Amino acid sequence: MKKLIIQIVLFVLIVVLGYFVYQSVQEPIEFRKEQRKRELVVINKLKDIRSSQVIYRQLNGSYSNNFDSLTLFLASAEIPVVKMVPDPEDTTFTKTINDTIGYIKVVDTLFQDKDYTLNELRLIPFSIDQEFEINADTIERGGVEVHVFEVKAPIEAYLRGMDAQTVINIVAKQNDIERYPGLKVGSLTEPSTDGNWE
Repeated sequence: MKKLIIQIVLFVLIVVLGYFVYQSVQEPIEFRKEQRKRELVVINKLKDIRSSQVIYRQLNGSYSNNFDSLTLFLASAEIPVVKMVPDPEDTTFTKTINDTIGYIKVVDTLFQDKDYTLNELRLIPFSIDQEFEINADTIERGGVEVHVFEVKAPIEAYLRGMDAQTVINIVAKQNDIERYPGLKVGSLTEPSTDGNWE
């Protein structure tokens, strides 16, 4: 009888230890999966902000340095709808005639299929109403003034609610290699509109 009790206790111990080993292996995998899912949502929003900034610059000459002016612009600005037809006098068919046939609101072209409103553009997904950090400036490159912008989402914001120690470790690792600990698009030091995920 004593032997049977010891066997049952050992069996239960093995099952419990096996569960903890499985969990220790599974937790980082699940964390990474959730992290990647959240990063894709943030990246898509950063791409929308980048597209908005590019159109803002085309129509205003510089980038917006705050979300108030950017969202106001997006809500009211219109871009032309252009019809291109071949020039009938050009036998090589390389010249075209551009004819503006109307205008369409910027917000209708950029945000018609989005699952957030224009006013939510500034909010980092998965954070509790934390806003993206947005800046715009001019820098000099080759004797020419170049307009630049940068929009950032710290990793602590979009990984909110996940294992805090793992997030701290990721931030420390990124700081060690002198990379921004999070996702960002654009740069205030280089004339680039690339994201740090590209």
